[in-house]
Amino acid sequence: MTIARFPFLPSSVLDRFWDDELMNRANSNYSSTNTSLPAVNIKESDDDFMIEVAAPGMKKEDFSINYDNGRLTISSEKEEENVDENYNRREFSYQSFCRSFKVADNVIDNQKIKAKYEGGILCITLPKREEIKPKPAKQITIS
Repeated sequence: MTIARFPFLPSSVLDRFWDDELMNRANSNYSSTNTSLPAVNIKESDDDFMIEVAAPGMKKEDFSINYDNGRLTISSEKEEENVDENYNRREFSYQSFCRSFKVADNVIDNQKIKAKYEGGILCITLPKREEIKPKPAKQITIS
């Protein structure tokens, strides 16, 4: 298959399509460096904190998760596979990353931290200690 420019289209449209510099502009979602950080969502409930890391195309073996003195560190190191196929353009890349989050150490039950990777999302659950969880209001009867 050959991709060719058609003469009946305005050149400005084609130049923008073929111009790789367009991909490197500051307002682009593409990084012009060799590093990238995956997007993260953090949720809190009464029972725990949940961190979701968007990392599609990886395997659970690619991640390293460490919790030490109130610091959660999530990292990944994945080597680029050699591809023998003939691409016209190849933008898929899996780069190393490291993200750290400071968590109050007296809030988390670090013996119960869990992680799972499913559907391109790494989900880490940081359970709160029992004494930190909100207690229901106590109804006091009048005597």
